[in-house]
Amino acid sequence: MMSNKIDRLKQIISDLQSVLIGFSGGVDSTLLAKLCLDILGPDNVWVVTADSISLMPEEFDLCRQLADDMNVPANHFVVIQTEELKNPQYVANPDNRCFFCKDELFGKLTEIAAEVGAKYVVDGSNASDLGDYRPGMLAKAKLGIRSPFIEAGFAKAEIRSLAKSLGLPNWNKPAMPCLASRIPYGSKITAKKLKQVAAAERFLKSLGFGELRVRHHGAVARIEFSGGDLERILQNGLKDKINSELKKIGFTYIAVDLGGFRSGNLNQDIKTKAKND
Repeated sequence: MMSNKIDRLKQIISDLQSVLIGFSGGVDSTLLAKLCLDILGPDNVWVVTADSISLMPEEFDLCRQLADDMNVPANHFVVIQTEELKNPQYVANPDNRCFFCKDELFGKLTEIAAEVGAKYVVDGSNASDLGDYRPGMLAKAKLGIRSPFIEAGFAKAEIRSLAKSLGLPNWNKPAMPCLASRIPYGSKITAKKLKQVAAAERFLKSLGFGELRVRHHGAVARIEFSGGDLERILQNGLKDKINSELKKIGFTYIAVDLGGFRSGNLNQDIKTKAKND
């Protein structure tokens, strides 16, 4: 029963005593922050957001707003700069790139936790994440990061349901992985590419499109639209406008993926290979 799971989750959080939360502004980390604040009290909770070039600037602004809405004390909301682009292993973009990103992030979170006296670093990973290709999980294990939702067996849908019942404004917010996830493995990650992806997605969303991805294939921008958005670009004459603007951003060719939006699309080859092996 859901009530038993919630009780289990609350007990896990209570046992942690004091925590530092890696806060992305997504529904998972927001719900975790809300529960930790309610159960442990604001003096025992630190909320830390990474200001990284790999994230949309809008996501960083959202983190500040959510922290304010949850009444996180000013001295318990911490902003850090991550420097994954200084790591040549990350820049090379191997298929375990996420490990190097999370190792950088969680390494800094662990250092801050030691400084402020938080007993544990926690994150919003959930049971649904266990079915995807997530090399970042190895970084968590390496550094002893706790994931209360996984420990309590909470899947994504259950997190959204609980977040909605608690009145969290982002309970149905789509997932927003880092911008590097738009660059195919093996293609070097650069600040320029990340900025191009961010600008392209920001422009498309300004036109009213829903969940989407702009995959960066060098000179080619491959757009994955969701739902009926694929038909909308033709019905409303947006094709030329999109083509023109994305070329200004720096792409030479603009393509639309007929398969539509697929979260984690660039992981498909890896999962297929693992299954065949």
